[in-house]
Amino acid sequence: MNRIDLEGRVAVVTGGASGIGTAIAQRYAASGARVAIWDLDGAAAQATAAALPAVAAGAHAGFALDVADEAAVDAATRDTIAAMQRIDILCCSAGITGPNVATCDYPVADWKKVFDVNVHGVFLCNRAVVREMLKNDYGRVVNIASIAGKDGNPNAAAYSASKAAVIGLTKSLGKETARSGVRVNCVTPAAVRTPIFEQMTQQHIDFMLSKIPMGRFGGVDEIAAMIAWLSSEECSFSTGAVFDLSGGRAVY
Repeated sequence: MNRIDLEGRVAVVTGGASGIGTAIAQRYAASGARVAIWDLDGAAAQATAAALPAVAAGAHAGFALDVADEAAVDAATRDTIAAMQRIDILCCSAGITGPNVATCDYPVADWKKVFDVNVHGVFLCNRAVVREMLKNDYGRVVNIASIAGKDGNPNAAAYSASKAAVIGLTKSLGKETARSGVRVNCVTPAAVRTPIFEQMTQQHIDFMLSKIPMGRFGGVDEIAAMIAWLSSEECSFSTGAVFDLSGGRAVY
C-alpha cells in the first residue's frame, strides 16, 4: 500500500462505521490523519474510531448523528472542531439504496428517504464543513456518488437520481471554492460488495455485475486508495471533478 501523506490532518467520514466508510477511515488513519467518524449508529462510530490505527497527532473520535438533520450536522461540526481543533478533510460516504422497483411503482416515502440521506445529507455536511474550511483557506471534500448517477440503473430511480444530484452538487461547489484552498471532488464507483447489498434484490446485484467489463465488483480498499489521494494536498488542480472507479463500465 502506498502511503498518501495526510500527516497531521483531521478527517471526517460520514457513514464511517461500516462498508466503504470504514475502509476510508482506516486508510486515512494509516496515512497519518486523525479521523472523526460520523454515523447514525453512535456506538458503532465510537467502536470504529477506537479500532483505527493510532497516529502521532492524537486520538480518533466517533459521533452519532443523522446527516439529514441540519441541526445535528451543525452540532457535529462544532463538536468535532472542539475536540480536534479543525476539519481538513470531509468524505461523504453515508448513503442508502432504496427499494428495487420500477419508477411507476416507486413508493413516494422511499423516494424522499433516499433523497434525504443521499442528497440532503451530502449538501448539509458539505455546507457546514466547507464554511469552516474556508476560514482556514484549506480543505479537501470527496463526495461518494455512483456510476448509477451517470448511467441510470433500471429499478433504482431514486438511487440513480440522487447520485446524479451529488455529481451536480460537487461540480457547483467545486467551482464556487476554486479560488480558495478548498478542493471538492466526487468519485463514481460501480458496485462494491458491502452491507448495502442487503438492501438490493439478487436480480439487481446480478444486473450490476453484468455491466462491469472486469467481471467483478470493486473492493473497498480500491475505493479508499483513490479517495486518500483526492483528500491529500497533492490533489491541488482538480476540483468539481468526477473520478470513475467502475472496472471499465463508465463510458463518459
